Amino acid sequence: MSRRELTRSRAGHRTLIITADDFGLDVRVNEAVEQAHRHGVLTAASLMVSAPAAPDAVSRARRLPDLHVGLHLVLADGAATLLRQSIPALVDKQGHFGRNMVRDGFRFYFFPHVRRQLAAEIRAQFDAFARTGLTLDHVNTHKHFHLHPTVLSLILQIGPEYGMRAVRLPFEAHSPAWIKPWVALVRAKLDRAGIARNDYVVGISETGNMDETVLLDAISGMREGVCEIYSHPALLDDGQLTPAMSTYRHADEFAALTSPRVMKAISASGAICTGFAEIACGNHAR
Repeated sequence: MSRRELTRSRAGHRTLIITADDFGLDVRVNEAVEQAHRHGVLTAASLMVSAPAAPDAVSRARRLPDLHVGLHLVLADGAATLLRQSIPALVDKQGHFGRNMVRDGFRFYFFPHVRRQLAAEIRAQFDAFARTGLTLDHVNTHKHFHLHPTVLSLILQIGPEYGMRAVRLPFEAHSPAWIKPWVALVRAKLDRAGIARNDYVVGISETGNMDETVLLDAISGMREGVCEIYSHPALLDDGQLTPAMSTYRHADEFAALTSPRVMKAISASGAICTGFAEIACGNHAR
């Protein structure tokens, strides 16, 4: 479907994709994803293929044929798929990417040997997803690293070989002005490549705090087009999953996804709940 045809198919419609990121990070995340899909409003999940609980996540996904599973590419603050000797310019001695995305972004852009290793790692993560046998619903990146032009270009080069048809556009209505040119670049590149995307997201400004109130506000404020609401649910009453998530309210986010008030609000909104694959092929029925 061409971009023009897709735009016409959206006219007058509000489509809602509700995604859980970090699927596979921890069994408590996986359990929250399964329960929020079975008993709540969750329609999609983004899989970290090299995370500790990825095998458990894949097993659950195979039992949930209506859950739209995509690839959550990890290129920062997480474990790589390839061994360190294959990508020494990207990871530390433990095989983990760093958290300094500004520094790494410059290195991705300016050093050819770093780009070659980056391409190899991105391909390895697509390979790992393909080996699960799951249908690839969408692609996004941990911490929205595909806003980086080098990362995005490599995804657009490699992804279609693995059936990639949709990518998250990390644009929120209240995004800061400095990020809007980068988002515009992503939007233009996706459209030129014929890759489907959402029109906007809810989840950036309230990362880790996507509770019932935030979801209800997002639903009541939906515009025409495709809205993706994403969060980080987990069955975790206290403690933290990672140091970077020390302030995340995982249990509240899970509660929001299974809230009767949220379910009722979505039903009343008339929004079509689906995954990215249906957007890509123009079929909005879940």
